[in-house]
Amino acid sequence: MLTSHHGPNDPDDHDHDEHVRFYLRLGVAGLVLLAAVAAACVVMVPAGTAAVITRFGNPNRVVTEPGLAWKLPVPFESTIPVDLRLRTTSTGLQDVGTRDGLRVLVQAYVAWEVPADADRVRRFLRSVNNRPDEAAQQLRSFVSAAMHIISSNFELTDLVNMDASRVKLDGFESQLREQVAERMLDTYGIDIRQVGVERMTLPDETLAATVSRMRAERETVAAERTAEGLRQAAAIRADADREAREVVATAREQAAKTEADAQQAAARIYGKAYSADPELYTTLRSLDTISQVVNRNTSVVLRTDAAPFRVLVDGPAVGGRVPPRPNNASPPPRGSESEPSGSRP
Repeated sequence: MLTSHHGPNDPDDHDHDEHVRFYLRLGVAGLVLLAAVAAACVVMVPAGTAAVITRFGNPNRVVTEPGLAWKLPVPFESTIPVDLRLRTTSTGLQDVGTRDGLRVLVQAYVAWEVPADADRVRRFLRSVNNRPDEAAQQLRSFVSAAMHIISSNFELTDLVNMDASRVKLDGFESQLREQVAERMLDTYGIDIRQVGVERMTLPDETLAATVSRMRAERETVAAERTAEGLRQAAAIRADADREAREVVATAREQAAKTEADAQQAAARIYGKAYSADPELYTTLRSLDTISQVVNRNTSVVLRTDAAPFRVLVDGPAVGGRVPPRPNNASPPPRGSESEPSGSRP
């Protein structure tokens, strides 16, 4: 029976070890290559960014959802990131004309972004080659041109006015956005989120015209208010005069009514007095008449046999008849002065 013994330097063991190390190195290299291929096929899409995957330089698909995406390794496919975040740009002061022929300096701002839409992202990439600064420059040009057109639809008082209710900046901004938004979306794939007036000022000649116009408006308002005050004052005076006339008329009516009532009462009293004693009534009425005609400062030259002074000579009537005059009594001559007296002559 033959047996073989291998020593530590046996060639077969050495070859076996070499084969094992070779396969290990080959496995590690394969794993490294596989990891490199896997890494080249993975695309990380951050939030606010779209990834355009191109195949041999031509856009193949657009990934807008944040996370991991797959692609073929370079040189078959490559990735172009597109920023979708909101951006702003400003036009600077633009000298534009209004409908009434005046000038105004307007500076507008625009908020824009590339929407998370595959077609819009491709259009943005194709139109400006994924350069946001170029897109902002084109946008400023469009907005500046649109401001010259839109401002001709408004008068200066619609844009600059002390009365806030007459300012139409909202309409100006709305028309400006409508003028720009559709064109920028169709041409550059840009979505206009907001357009606003950032600053507005007046040139020197327009400022002078505006001050003159505002002064004229204030003078008109002052004249209107003065006229309104005069009208109200006249109305108040007319009302006061009317009320005064009404009060006077009412007082006169009440006085006339009172006087009528007094005359009626006096007539009733006179009637009762006459019914009770006609002679006494006649005498008292005659005396009343004398007291109304003659006062302490009056001198009257009258015949004593004439009414109502006859009663002073003849005395009260008896039995309804005047007592006969004595034969030797003769009437005084005309023109003689007689003092009324309560005793017989």
